[in-house]
Amino acid sequence: MLYYLRGMCIYTCKYKFGVDIMTLSEEILELKRKNNALILAHYYQRPEVQDIADVVGDSYYLSKYAFESTSQLIIFCGVKFMAESVKILSPQKKVILPVYDAGCPMADMVDETKLIELKEKYKDAAVVCYINSSTEVKALCDVCVTSSNAIKIISKIKAKNIIFLPDKNLGGYLQERFPEKNFILWNGFCVTHQKVRVDNIKKSKEAIKDAQVLVHPECEKKVRDMADFIGSTGEIIDYATSSKNKNFLIVTEEGVLRELKRKNPNKNFYFPQVMSCVNMKKTRLEDVRNSLINQEEITIDEEIRLKALSALTKMHEMAR
Repeated sequence: MLYYLRGMCIYTCKYKFGVDIMTLSEEILELKRKNNALILAHYYQRPEVQDIADVVGDSYYLSKYAFESTSQLIIFCGVKFMAESVKILSPQKKVILPVYDAGCPMADMVDETKLIELKEKYKDAAVVCYINSSTEVKALCDVCVTSSNAIKIISKIKAKNIIFLPDKNLGGYLQERFPEKNFILWNGFCVTHQKVRVDNIKKSKEAIKDAQVLVHPECEKKVRDMADFIGSTGEIIDYATSSKNKNFLIVTEEGVLRELKRKNPNKNFYFPQVMSCVNMKKTRLEDVRNSLINQEEITIDEEIRLKALSALTKMHEMAR
C-alpha cells in the first residue's frame, strides 16, 4: 500500500480535540525565553515538536550544535542515547530529555559482557559503535560514528579488523564500501528500518514509475540494493533538495517529511509503508512544556562519562 504525505497528518490530528497547539507552543516559547533554553529536535520527532525547536537535525549535527552552543540548558527532543551524548560532551550543561523512557531498541540489543568477550577475542580490532548506543557501550569503544560520517571515519581507521555495533545493516553497508577490511558485526538492528519490505517498494515504484528511491543504510541489503541513493537522514534531505527529480520514495522514518516538504514544497514524497519509530514519537508538546518547568536533567556517572567521551571526541575529530 502506498502512503502519500502521511507524516504531515497523522501526528497533528492528535491535537485536533481538547489541546490547542498554538497555546502550548506559545507557552513553550515563553518558558524557553525565561529559562534561556535551547530546544533541539531530531528529524524523526512529531512535526509540531519540530516546529517549536530552535534547531532540527540528525544526531551528529545536533550533538555538534549542542556542544558548540553557549546555552547552558538544553531540551533534547529525541531518544535517550542522543541526550546522553550531549551530556557526555558538555557535562557542565543541564541536558533534559522530555520523555525519559524514550529509548532505542537497537541500542538495548548490546550486551556489555559479550562485547568485552568479543574485544578479548579480536584484540587487534578497532571497536566502532554507531552513536545509537548507550553511554556504557560507548565507554567500551574506540570511536563512535553516525550514518552521516561513518564512511569518512572508517576510511581513517588503520586496523584491518573492525568490531562494529550494534547495527548489522549499517555495518554491512560499510563492509561493502571497504572490502579490504574485515567487519565483525553485532547482530543488532533498527526495528523501524528492519520492517521495510521489498514488495512494498516494488508496488510503490510500479505506481510511481519515475520516483527515485532514497534509502537509509539501516535497512537490509535487499532493500539497499533497490536504492537510487543511500544516505543518512540529513543526506536524504540534501539529495532530494538538490535533485531535479520531482517524485521520491523515502525509505526512512516518516518524521523526515516535515523537513523534506519545507525545503521542497513543489516535490512529492511517498513512503512504501508505515515507518514510524514509537520511541521518537513519544515526545509531545506537553512533555516539552513540562520538561521546561520540572527540569529533570540527564545524569551520568563521571567515570563512565570520561571513557565514553573519548569515543565521541574521536568521532568529532575524525569527521572533520
